[in-house]
Amino acid sequence: MTISNRITPEDVATPSKTKEILKRHDLVLKKSLGQNFLIDHNILNKIVSAAELGPDKGALEIGPGIGALTQQLAKLAGRVLAIEIDQRLLPILGETLEPYPHASVVHGDVLKQDLPALFRQHFAGVDGVSVVANLPYYITTPIIMKLLEEKLPLDNIVVMIQKEVADRMAARPGTKDYGSLSIAVQFHCEAELVTIVPRTVFVPQPNVDSAVIRLRVRKAPPVDVADEAFFFEVVQASFVQRRKTIYNNLAARFFSKETKSELEAILLACGIEPQRRGETLSMEEYARLSAALQAHGCK
Repeated sequence: MTISNRITPEDVATPSKTKEILKRHDLVLKKSLGQNFLIDHNILNKIVSAAELGPDKGALEIGPGIGALTQQLAKLAGRVLAIEIDQRLLPILGETLEPYPHASVVHGDVLKQDLPALFRQHFAGVDGVSVVANLPYYITTPIIMKLLEEKLPLDNIVVMIQKEVADRMAARPGTKDYGSLSIAVQFHCEAELVTIVPRTVFVPQPNVDSAVIRLRVRKAPPVDVADEAFFFEVVQASFVQRRKTIYNNLAARFFSKETKSELEAILLACGIEPQRRGETLSMEEYARLSAALQAHGCK
């Protein structure tokens, strides 16, 4: 289900309407909050379509700005909740969302919100929720990891983020972009790049290009991990110095000078050559390795 390509009178995602609203409210945008407002209806259509919304679905938006994306979500989803940190934008959102009584706005910092409580309050009875947002670049990763680690009942996370970060989230083993973020995201989700977004479709224009990425939240991880926290500790240790081998990185984190010779045997038993680098290991290999290290007594 997609939104119409026709721009209706209340839509704010046009250059003239966005500038008119900002001028009327005497609003100076804050770089510190990563405020770059989207003014391209076609990009909005791609974002909302990727979320696969419907009247029985819910949508959570983070950082709605003046409501350009929020409007389009409200045209499709049965319930919409937007979390906005900038109190100056609340009156504007009240105007923008007036035709949509099923859309609510909460003032606050998403990183400090009790998201499970908000879900119980706003999404009771809906058949799945998707996060759909144009995220501020400076806190993209903390927001996404909070959404994933809190085990929220999510279908999709469809977000516009810095292209470089999107590439890292979707990267495959053996590529330059593959790292601990790739594994953390793909442990919880199937990652897919939806579209590249040029900087020219924002007011004001950011310094870099963006990308829309869809993260389909998995019902279960793709690998069997007994201790999730230790698994991610091993992953992060493997990328501390990307140019070093998996042996050197793990030896520095888990072994002393006297015991690090034991690591070579552990790696070989897992089918991993000690001279490989962290970016060449698959998630399955990391799962096998973390289990072996834990069985060896590593903490």
